[in-house]
Amino acid sequence: QVRLVESGGGLVQAGGSLRLSCAASTSIQTPSSMNWFRQGPGNQRELVAAIDNTGHADYARSVQGRFTISRDNAKNTAYLQMDGLKPEDTAVYLCHFRNDVYMTDYWGQGTQVTVSS
Repeated sequence: QVRLVESGGGLVQAGGSLRLSCAASTSIQTPSSMNWFRQGPGNQRELVAAIDNTGHADYARSVQGRFTISRDNAKNTAYLQMDGLKPEDTAVYLCHFRNDVYMTDYWGQGTQVTVSS
């Protein structure tokens, strides 16, 4: 069973920055995508950013230009650098790993990000 462990969440003032990490218990050096989702109170889970094993990244329009996703395949870790945080970014952020070879999906437990105004 693959485990994903997120870290880096917390409380920050609007305009501040946080860096989330997601460490996988398996090698991510395979056709795959590492993704960050978020779910705010009363909201549906939404995809924030995604990065595949070639380094190609995509972002939700709401975070474009403020968030940066990256991955270190040697460390089996993905990151989400969040700058210019806004109160509406408040949510539980969840890491997701998709193995494109075996078509399997894994989720982390989530980390809380709270942005105060």
